[in-house]
Amino acid sequence: MSTYPHGLLIHRERGGSLSVYFLLRPCDPCYDMVHYGHSNQLRQAKAMGDYLVVGVHTDGEISKHKGPPVFTQAERYKMVRAIKWVDEIVEGAPYVTTLDTLDKHSCDFCVHGDDITLTVDGEDTYAEVKREGRYRECRRTQGVSTTDLVGRMLLMTKAHHSNLDNSNYQQHTDNFGKGPKGHSPWTGVSQFLQTSQKIIQFASGKEPQPGDTIIYVAGAFDLFHIGHVDFLEAVYKLAEKPYVIVGLHFDQEVNRYKGKNYPIMNVHERTLSVLACRYVSEVVIGAPYAVGKDLLDHFKVDLVIHGKTEVFPDKDSSDPYAEPKKRGIFRTVDSGNSLTTDDIVQRIIENRLQFEARNQKKEAKELAVFEAMKRQVEGAVSGASARAAH
Repeated sequence: MSTYPHGLLIHRERGGSLSVYFLLRPCDPCYDMVHYGHSNQLRQAKAMGDYLVVGVHTDGEISKHKGPPVFTQAERYKMVRAIKWVDEIVEGAPYVTTLDTLDKHSCDFCVHGDDITLTVDGEDTYAEVKREGRYRECRRTQGVSTTDLVGRMLLMTKAHHSNLDNSNYQQHTDNFGKGPKGHSPWTGVSQFLQTSQKIIQFASGKEPQPGDTIIYVAGAFDLFHIGHVDFLEAVYKLAEKPYVIVGLHFDQEVNRYKGKNYPIMNVHERTLSVLACRYVSEVVIGAPYAVGKDLLDHFKVDLVIHGKTEVFPDKDSSDPYAEPKKRGIFRTVDSGNSLTTDDIVQRIIENRLQFEARNQKKEAKELAVFEAMKRQVEGAVSGASARAAH
């Protein structure tokens, strides 16, 4: 036994380490998109202990409590395993976290974000572990929500590339993050602000070592998904000691070759998404589209890799991989996964109406709980004031 902050007595498991259980569920609506906000919660959870176990729901559980998932359970399992702070995942985790769940996986306590999660019946899914003092909270990442990302996909504007000061965008996102009686404090749309501290928290901070094979890949890596994970894993496995550098193109460059309203995530958001992947060592923010001599020499690149997706020409119609091809260090890799960002957007569009209805229903339930909690706090304060007066 040892004492944890706030006086909680806990058992040390796994050779004296402190085990943390984190249940990864769709934090906003019925769309189970794993984004950098989730990764940041996992980073915070890992910092509370030594060994992080993450529970991931089945398709059936998500459909029952939230709505039809965009990614299959197999895709979600692999996505979560690829986040570098995760030590172990529990496939098919129950929607309601109980003491039995924590004990079964030798976890001292569970962690969730500071937003409330409810069952289909409106019950707090963490009620039991909260009563027993085996619950901790981490801060929700401001400025990102699945609600917001879906709004960007459906509206087809470029407002998110620089700011959200767009009345059409705001009116549209209100449909996804606002119930009939107002906003829930846990569901809504806000703008992400990048800071140097956040990048430091996500970055590995490791320099390439002698004997490392330095591998460079470049692209948009928009809506970081299982297709990207499979590609980066394949790249990582190309060498015994890989040091994988990902070059991320600026928003304007991505829009030049992708068109429409791409990228869905701006370069700051894409940076954190990629840095959270365990197969990535470093990220070049705003990498040049043409992989030229200066970049290759600066990073002492051994291999340049591209997947099976189309290579768009540079602005002057030249081949962006001309220099690495000339040096004989260019390779193409087939990850075996053809999923693209376009495919994800299509999945969202196909379920748009159901998404909107489900999210408004969720917001209404959250708002009712929040108001009840507020009345309870106000009552407690009034009672304390009355006792103090006597």
